Amino acid sequence: MTRYIFITGGVVSSLGKGIASAAMGALLQARGYKVRLRKLDPYLNVDPGTMSPRQHGEVYVTDDGAETDLDLGHYERFTGVSARQSDNITTGRIYQSIIEKERRGDFLGATIQVIPHVTDAIKDFVLSDPGENVDFVLCEIGGTVGDIEGLPFFEAIRQLGQELGPERACFIHLTLLPYIPAAGEMKTKPTQHSVKELRSIGIQPQILLCRCDRPIPETEKGKIASFCNVRPSSVIEARDVGHIYDVPAAYHAEGLDTEVLWHFRIDDAPLPDLTRWNEIADTIHNPDGEVCIGLVGKYTDVPDAYKSVSEALVHGGLANKVRVKVRMIDSEQFDDEHHPLDILDGVHGVLLPGGFGERGAHGKMRVARFARERALPCFGICYGMQLSVVEAARTLAGFKAASTTEFGPTDEPVVGLIEEWTKGNERITRDENTDKGGTMRLGAYPAILEEGSKVAEIYGTTEISERHRHRYEVNSGYIEEMEAAGVSFAGMSPDGLLPEIIELKDHPWFIGVQFHPELKSRPFEPHPLFASFIKAAKVQSRLV
Repeated sequence: MTRYIFITGGVVSSLGKGIASAAMGALLQARGYKVRLRKLDPYLNVDPGTMSPRQHGEVYVTDDGAETDLDLGHYERFTGVSARQSDNITTGRIYQSIIEKERRGDFLGATIQVIPHVTDAIKDFVLSDPGENVDFVLCEIGGTVGDIEGLPFFEAIRQLGQELGPERACFIHLTLLPYIPAAGEMKTKPTQHSVKELRSIGIQPQILLCRCDRPIPETEKGKIASFCNVRPSSVIEARDVGHIYDVPAAYHAEGLDTEVLWHFRIDDAPLPDLTRWNEIADTIHNPDGEVCIGLVGKYTDVPDAYKSVSEALVHGGLANKVRVKVRMIDSEQFDDEHHPLDILDGVHGVLLPGGFGERGAHGKMRVARFARERALPCFGICYGMQLSVVEAARTLAGFKAASTTEFGPTDEPVVGLIEEWTKGNERITRDENTDKGGTMRLGAYPAILEEGSKVAEIYGTTEISERHRHRYEVNSGYIEEMEAAGVSFAGMSPDGLLPEIIELKDHPWFIGVQFHPELKSRPFEPHPLFASFIKAAKVQSRLV
């Protein structure tokens, strides 16, 4: 029997529902249960693929090619369960599906309304196949209770609570307990009002997960329990911790998983095995040293834009028992050729992440050249690889006009859309009416690695599968000249057409990949490329 846990949020946004959901899933896993996590997003976009990273953070891509909310990255990293397209839904996709059915006449002339048509579609999504023998499905509802766009989702889960009954449905509400320094008190009123708002739409939470920066006095827990109609033991302290990977153990210590199991009347569950989480925490808090990585991108003022990359760097540190300090560096400042690169002094490696557009691109190429000439470990991902190839084509292979057609017409399209590849000719004009949400290579694709290459040694195999998200490709028509200049194309698509990985032959560690390896990195299984990159940075720092 599959049970459903609904996680809602109140008071303010950015309380960490994604981390809380992922940690809850990890705790149930540690007790031997099989879990799946899903995210319901109330915004009208069909998916986050066309949304600015400044507004929404990174776009997380699944193996089956779905562009999803970044919280699905937390779910995967905490549980190791690969997300699917069916694990993230938006209001936009719900309405798109309903309107398509209405246009086909599937509703037989009925008047289409929020209730029951929209709420039924949401319920169908929640209950859709969770997978074989899944014990718990955890559903996070995006936004904050009281948001007008979230009302259909709250109504849908309210109905599900009634239909499934308490033996199969549990509501957890994440809220905030602010401390007011002037009053010297922790205030419970925001939580009381948030729960009142939730109850006004028919949802009584069974468990309150209270974010705070200090211990909650027992008197305050009692007040919250009384006014919010929950058991005192169901008021769970979610105090700030040193690192997100401390969260599962912290929540267990406060009794979160115990309360969930009590609600479902499960009294024979084994205690959670948190050994690996404790080992991770020990490595994070007691490392053998520290390395500094310069992450050079144009959204560095929005850390969530590079969430998976930052986490994968942490995982690489775990594999090498070092702390990774990530220095966020705005690539746009380096577009000015005269701007000094002295901010890179002291970094032990640079990472050039994915991205789009010309802004900040020249700066990334300057950093790639800096790393190449200084023998500094450099990791180019997606756009970072493409720009590294353009820079090498210009300065090593002699193609002074080398560029990417993403910038506009060029006589040397070293990077371009596949249909544009005509070496030495002007780019083919794209159809300006192209649907921007459907023109990418998305999801998992295989690649074949060259025998004896550095990446083949790192992976320990010559056949890999990695997740992609990009429109442009490195032009394989330039491979011969580039290899003669010292750029090795160490990984290709199985048909030999699409370059997947480059590495510099005479450099201690300079690798570029067309895919996004950060999407498959886990704290317990660091991605081999990130583990190797941090190892190279560790050597650069003279820790070894």
